[in-house]
Formats: sequence, C-alpha cells, structure tokens
Amino acid sequence: MAHNLNEPIASYQPIYNVRSPLWFATVERKRYSPAMPVELIRRAAGRKISSRRLKQIALVLLRLAKREDAELSLALIGNAEMRKLNARYRHKDYPTDVLSFPSAKNLPAEARLLGDVIISVDKAAEQAKERRRTLDQEMATLLIHGIVHLLGYDHERSAKDARIMTRMEKKMARQLCDLGLLKV
Repeated sequence: MAHNLNEPIASYQPIYNVRSPLWFATVERKRYSPAMPVELIRRAAGRKISSRRLKQIALVLLRLAKREDAELSLALIGNAEMRKLNARYRHKDYPTDVLSFPSAKNLPAEARLLGDVIISVDKAAEQAKERRRTLDQEMATLLIHGIVHLLGYDHERSAKDARIMTRMEKKMARQLCDLGLLKV
C-alpha cells in the first residue's frame, strides 16, 4: 500500500537500502515528516555546492525519467572516501567522479528507492577545471550520469550501450538547459 505523502510517517524504517554503500545512513530512525524524494548527504565535501539547487536538479531529472515517484539518495564526498568505495565495489584503487548503486531487487513493493548516487566533489572540481566548466555544471553532468546508470543504462557493457547512454545524458542535459537549470 502506497504511503500518502501528505501524512507524516511515524514508524521506524530504514532510510536507505541495507546493502547501500552509504552504510553510515542505514541506521533506523523515527521520521515524522513526509518521505523525501531526494535526500542529500555531505561527507566533509561539497560546502560550495547549493543543496537546494542540486536537489532541484535531481527532482527534475527524476520527473524527466518518469520516475517522480522514486526516492534518491545523493552523497557528496571527497576523493579519499571515493577511492575506498571505488576499490571496494569496482576493484579500482583510485577515486572516480561518480558511483551509482541501484536499490536491491528484493525491497518491499512499497519501497520507492531508485538507488544511491555518490559524487566526489574533489574529482568534480578537478574535471570542471580541466573541461573549463563551472563546478555547478560538472556536478549536474555527474548527477545526470549517475541517475542514468540507476535507470539501467551502462556505458561499460558495449559500444552500443555507451551510445544509447550518451544520447540519454545529452537529452536530459538539454532539457535542464531548456528549464534554465543548466548552462553549457
């Protein structure tokens, strides 16, 4: 049974998928506010990034993907933590820009969690400088990339899948531009 978003949630429930790499956010706690479609966590990084703007972009991306009913967790971390996650989950011992972790398939039917997107703000700042973009532009690009992965697209599977994923990312970026949320 779906929860009415106008009614407060007053039961103990995990905020994130128990298998999530965001293990620090899996503690059960009592919530008295409506479920949040996008929850943003900062881990000693991303102080220069507007939480409101990033959440707004994420909400629009979920709507564009026709997943406005989904919940998304977004974590902003530094290179040191990203390196650990990349080594643990991808067996690559270096920091990457963004990681995506889809929600477990065995979640209850009423669970709406799409998954976790984790962005290294340090890596995003490096890439923004290299690509002559603003940090906001790079963060939006990485958020698009992470969400497209959560939707099931993967550029590492094949060249064809990479082309499809790139088209999807460009389409979403254009739509954000049209809405005034992204300038390229």
